[in-house]
Amino acid sequence: MKCQKCEQRQATFHITDLVDGEPSELHLCEECAQNFLSPSAEDVAEVMPAMAGLLAQHLAVGETADQLARLDQRACPICSITFLEFRKQGRLGCPHDYVFFAEEIEPLLMNIHDQVHHIGKVPKRCPQGADQQTQLIRMRREMKEAINSENYELASELRDQIRDIESPSPPAADPAADED
Repeated sequence: MKCQKCEQRQATFHITDLVDGEPSELHLCEECAQNFLSPSAEDVAEVMPAMAGLLAQHLAVGETADQLARLDQRACPICSITFLEFRKQGRLGCPHDYVFFAEEIEPLLMNIHDQVHHIGKVPKRCPQGADQQTQLIRMRREMKEAINSENYELASELRDQIRDIESPSPPAADPAADED
């Protein structure tokens, strides 16, 4: 099968994309696939503002300019990302943001995914869950703030707590083994 872009080389990449709920297949050679999957800086410069604008437009439905300005100033207490940063980047800063900005992002999630709750697998590398990761993010931010305010005692306590959380706990001793 020939590449659908250049029509010269053999297609080695087969990309399936959902467009309006219907699968759309694209067959590309390696060079065209690389250009397709990693757009040039000019393409990104054109697309990112448009995507951010669409996100902002979707989020701003029913919001007055004053309400949106107040909303943009809200910041997550854990990772300190503001809603304005989320609107511009399209990415949240930590798992807690889903709770903190729930009222604002639930309509967006419903529009994109038809769901507001994740249904799927939990990553194997993080079986403890998002709560522990959220706690670590908060503690690291607090440690940076303590260092900036020259409160080194608090910073060292937080550093030790972070190490305790991150280090794997040793296996518990078997009490039956001690009786022998």
